[in-house]
Amino acid sequence: MNNEQTTSPANQPCCQQRRTFLTRLSIALSAVIGFVITLPAIGFILAPVFKKPKAKWRTVGKLEDFKVGGFVLVQYEDPSPVAWAGVTAKAGAWIRRASETEFIAFSINCRHLGCPVRWVDDPKLFMCPCHGGVYYEDGTVAAGPPPEPLERLSVRINKDMVEIQTIPTPLTLTTLT
Repeated sequence: MNNEQTTSPANQPCCQQRRTFLTRLSIALSAVIGFVITLPAIGFILAPVFKKPKAKWRTVGKLEDFKVGGFVLVQYEDPSPVAWAGVTAKAGAWIRRASETEFIAFSINCRHLGCPVRWVDDPKLFMCPCHGGVYYEDGTVAAGPPPEPLERLSVRINKDMVEIQTIPTPLTLTTLT
């Protein structure tokens, strides 16, 4: 008789309702916990779409330090705004004084994988040592794997000082548009 009482239809709906409630509650709590855990990753991925990096003007030298016709390698403080990036590093650019008032500046980073390019004066080419990327004097691709020309930076003269406009170094060369 005891077995009949525990399995009687009168006792089953109560147990089933409680079991269904607890199952649904655990699924809902698991979903909330999963969402909370993945929220920072979603924010990291979507942040560049909504927050554009701000450009900063950096002084790279005096006007008389640049002679007409040649390229000069300059260093400046990387304007990376992320705190977890560590100690602020130096970034570089190649600047050429085309005339008394006109300057041309290129980022030092190859557009293939970001290796630093060097200027070779005799053939008048930028060379990337990593994968054989070659750029012409105007920054366009001459040979190798780079998918696009060197990044061109804006240059201005401010009180006899040469300044370039910089943005934080991207974590990837792929831009989200």
